[in-house]
Amino acid sequence: MSETTDEKIKNYRTAPFDARFPNTNQTRNCFQNYLDFHRCNKALAAKDQDTAPCEWYQRVYKSLCPIGWVEKWDEQVEAGNFPGKI
Repeated sequence: MSETTDEKIKNYRTAPFDARFPNTNQTRNCFQNYLDFHRCNKALAAKDQDTAPCEWYQRVYKSLCPIGWVEKWDEQVEAGNFPGKI
């Protein structure tokens, strides 16, 4: 019954339930998955490892976050003034 990470990503439809964010408002869940994606990429890239497992976080935040937020955050990350700690 245990699926590999590749199988989970392949069968991905929408963001699964996350017990850290039980409320209807998923704003914090969106932001946390955005941070987790970038932290995962940064950590694995620093170790010269494959960053494919980070795709899970990207898919989750893309399904939860409004496109305008993600575009703004991406611009802030590139400019070096993103408010979150990556």
